[in-house]
Amino acid sequence: MKKQHLDQKYILIGIDGGATKVSGWIVRYAEKTNNFTLTSAHSKMSYDAVPGFSSDFKPLPVTVQLQQAEQNTIVLSEQETQQGSVFIEACARVIIDLAQKGKGKSVQVGIGMPGLKTADRRGINVMANGPRIPDYAAQVEAKVKQGGIQFLAPVSHLGSDADYCGIGELYARDGLFQKTANAYYLGGGTGAADALLMHGQLIPFDQTKNWLAKTWELKNELGLAMESYASTSGLQFIYSQLADLSIDELNRKKIFPLQIARRALKGDPAAVLAYQQVAKYLSMLLLERITTLCSGWQSPFEFVNPARAPLTGNHPYRGEVFDRIVIGQRLGELLKSEVGRKVLLNPLIRNLSDLIIDSASLPEKIKEHYLKGERLRSRLIVCSELHEAPALGAGIDAFIVNGIGPDKYAAN
Repeated sequence: MKKQHLDQKYILIGIDGGATKVSGWIVRYAEKTNNFTLTSAHSKMSYDAVPGFSSDFKPLPVTVQLQQAEQNTIVLSEQETQQGSVFIEACARVIIDLAQKGKGKSVQVGIGMPGLKTADRRGINVMANGPRIPDYAAQVEAKVKQGGIQFLAPVSHLGSDADYCGIGELYARDGLFQKTANAYYLGGGTGAADALLMHGQLIPFDQTKNWLAKTWELKNELGLAMESYASTSGLQFIYSQLADLSIDELNRKKIFPLQIARRALKGDPAAVLAYQQVAKYLSMLLLERITTLCSGWQSPFEFVNPARAPLTGNHPYRGEVFDRIVIGQRLGELLKSEVGRKVLLNPLIRNLSDLIIDSASLPEKIKEHYLKGERLRSRLIVCSELHEAPALGAGIDAFIVNGIGPDKYAAN
């Protein structure tokens, strides 16, 4: 990465926008070490804390939204416009707060948001759990400028959680995509995020759609989306079903994946079964990634959308291997914990080892790459230290795309 001097009055901000809140951090570029870290300057705003928030807002069915987007006939209701203004206000407040904390006269901002983006990628045309905001970036910029803060350059585009996790792992000081050629990233939080590094280059999953599916697109023979096993919210859901407890009750009692893991260690049958299922299907998901890379899609899962185009068995990287599998976000934190290692990481490693040994799709030479004897080789699966990877990646992306940094990765 080229080393360039930055105006000390310039503030680089990464925004992680979601369905319930906006979180942001000031991102620091270290010129001497040529990498990025989050500073301690952090700000967040829940949408329900903004005046005008509607707790009973319900978006149109996604199928209707998709149809309107495809036909360019998007019509926002008054309620959707109002809810959108709340999302804009929350994001703007976070940016202004961070700019003031950083005592900067101007900001450069990268923003990650869920949903399908507009053609110019500065707005949201389809949103499963929130309002559509086709002019999201323009509205945020206007609000921030009203607060007395100037943009060094306009927001280039709204990025995705998954792509920003990959950017963070490649460019951050503690990123695990560094010093490796081929790697797969699986992040688990509210949902699942996939990132791919091949030949040292980030390959967005939107560019692999004909041969490699995103985790949320896959489901198992039970009809459950694989995202349920890869995300901490999904793990909580699985336990709620097995224990016959509502999610609301679990949240009220603060029973989250870590607490469920502790219950599993104490012999709670529902917790034990929940973690057994997660270890089983996570290992199957990772095997699918390994076999698809080496031998092409083997159809181990069904698609959540039955109309999804089938995957081809041929792709540019066929016959290759992963040097590293990175588990990130809250799922990574869970696996790193002492209780998480016992109830999930160790069973996951055992299961994946057995699956690789028994695989009819992997040549022996490929199996030897992943195994040492009858167990996964050390450090094949590693847990990310980047706890806020989406926000970090958003800031780095803004740094790169706007010409301050290199163009090694640009989500275009």
